[in-house]
Amino acid sequence: MSRILTGVQSTGVPHLGNILGAMQPAINLSNDPNNEAFLFIADMHSLTTVHDAEVLREYTYGTAAAWLAFGYNTDKNVFYRQSDVPQVTELSWYLNCFTPFPMLANAHSFKDKSSRLSDVNAGLFTYPVLMAADILLYDADFVPVGKDQKQHMEITRDIATSINNKYGEVFVVPEPLLDEKVMIVPGVDGQKMSKSYNNFINIFLPEKKLRKQIMKIKTDAKSLEEVKDPNDSIIVDLYSLIASNDKTEELKDKFRAGNYGYGHAKQELFEMIMDTYKSEREQFDKFMNDKALLDDILAKGAKKASLVANETLARIRGKVGYKS
Repeated sequence: MSRILTGVQSTGVPHLGNILGAMQPAINLSNDPNNEAFLFIADMHSLTTVHDAEVLREYTYGTAAAWLAFGYNTDKNVFYRQSDVPQVTELSWYLNCFTPFPMLANAHSFKDKSSRLSDVNAGLFTYPVLMAADILLYDADFVPVGKDQKQHMEITRDIATSINNKYGEVFVVPEPLLDEKVMIVPGVDGQKMSKSYNNFINIFLPEKKLRKQIMKIKTDAKSLEEVKDPNDSIIVDLYSLIASNDKTEELKDKFRAGNYGYGHAKQELFEMIMDTYKSEREQFDKFMNDKALLDDILAKGAKKASLVANETLARIRGKVGYKS
């Protein structure tokens, strides 16, 4: 059985792009009987940017509720809050002591902000090492990553290999699972949907607020009567990622026929989202209204994760000269 590990930052409730591009593929992997999945909420990573305690707590609950609403099986797999397994910080320190400074200075998570060093905290600089600890602590075989995390996976493998070369087989050296066909979900402005661009669609919002987000989708100035190009429409692009091929073709035909406004198309997208994710929205609200239940699920997952974490720490502690 292969162990798959995935971490998701709690910097906001997962949006439609996260759901289509990462959550659903990860859940599909976790449902494979040949896999065992470790999914964690990376609330310690989130602290590099989110410094409001109440906001961080709510984001963490929202992230947990979203994954559970989409059917992540916590009986078969492991689901935990990163901060509930503090063993990761001990391992992170050990790994820091074997990580060359230039490796971190060249990491894109740091270089992207190196022109504004006053904005860079030490947590951001050592972000790749904590990520390596997240992975190596649980003997993960495979880690699904996007292209933006490929370098961090290479850092993880380099650190693990370096320590293994010095002390023997301490760590499982993980393999990245790179999907070259990762779904690119456009935001309401046409760029890739992202919290950073504030162009996302949060499917868990109350109905009126969700509709308002969708109505902000960028369009050209063509009138209701004019024929429109469905191949040059963010609305159609988003609709096609959710609807069946037949439904998508129906929408495209309306664009080509004329006498069909962008407001009508946005309404159809709104109704499609409401219908497609009706159950998930209800489940999300149920979990968010029962934080004690979320805490209980995450605590049970942390206990399972800790069993593996303690075994890994015992191995590395003994190798570096501490009591294992």
